[in-house]
Amino acid sequence: MTDDTPRIPWRRAAVTGGAGFLGSHLCERLLDAEVEVDCVDNLLSGSRENVAHLEGRPGFRYVEQDVSAPGARDVLAGPYDLVLHFACPASPVDYLRHPLETLDAGSLGTRNMLAVAERDGARFLLASTSEVYGDPLVHPQREDYWGNVNPVGPRSVYDESKRFAEALVTAHVSTRDADAGIVRLFNTYGPRMRAMDGRAVPTFVCQALAGEPLTVAGDGSQTRSLCYVDDTVDGILRVAASRSVRPVNIGGTDEVTVEEIARRIVGLTGSASRIEFVERPADDPQRRRPDTTLARELLGWTPHVPWEEGVKQTIAYFAAARPALERAPRT
Repeated sequence: MTDDTPRIPWRRAAVTGGAGFLGSHLCERLLDAEVEVDCVDNLLSGSRENVAHLEGRPGFRYVEQDVSAPGARDVLAGPYDLVLHFACPASPVDYLRHPLETLDAGSLGTRNMLAVAERDGARFLLASTSEVYGDPLVHPQREDYWGNVNPVGPRSVYDESKRFAEALVTAHVSTRDADAGIVRLFNTYGPRMRAMDGRAVPTFVCQALAGEPLTVAGDGSQTRSLCYVDDTVDGILRVAASRSVRPVNIGGTDEVTVEEIARRIVGLTGSASRIEFVERPADDPQRRRPDTTLARELLGWTPHVPWEEGVKQTIAYFAAARPALERAPRT
């Protein structure tokens, strides 16, 4: 966390999806700030290994629970003063394999966690996504842009789950005076991502380390704006600590093509891998870059970790994990 990050004001937090890539980093950051954490996950796409290093730390508790289930709010007895709702399959591999569970996480799961926050008088924060903008017709994407989403396309289970979740949060704010916010996350990467999960960075890193061709979708001209996980977590906690009820974009502003991401990773790994172009998935966004003016002006947030440093950390993680990854079946 940067030196100018506001003091963390919470005593006990629930982090749903806490055994996932991003959720595990949130659990760790909160524990480091002496916040007690209930890490809530049903392990549909998360892994207990992501939080194994937190087990036994004072204030940490793992709760295996589907937040979409009817009794979830009773299992999470609290009381909490912060509820971070990050439970949802987030990679294409996961949400295409589990479409109904993805929709449930955004609808039933969000409702249940809003009820927990209301019960305890806690601050609630929804993890939304740049996918609510779909394949955007406005660039860069501002929070007041409504998006260009295909509601019945293959990605719709994720896109519309998050859009509906945002509507739920907004309704709770307007009708129940809920202390609730929304953070829209763009292309976060870093250690603890799953290998070959359909997202560019882990896929390219694992392919490069294995000496395999890097499979770039389409002609590789589509752009992404990557943000290292430490910066994303800092932005999330700033939104949580604010009183903002408006959606806030958190993401990197270094917009590069997918082909360039692949070439940078080949260079940083020293791999001899070549680039191989493959069929582009349906509804894959052509351009993706957040307008982060609101985050900068409202929260004083800007990303600090340089692209090369973040990718080197990610490569080191996957290089250390390679023996286990090679033994595991690919999905």
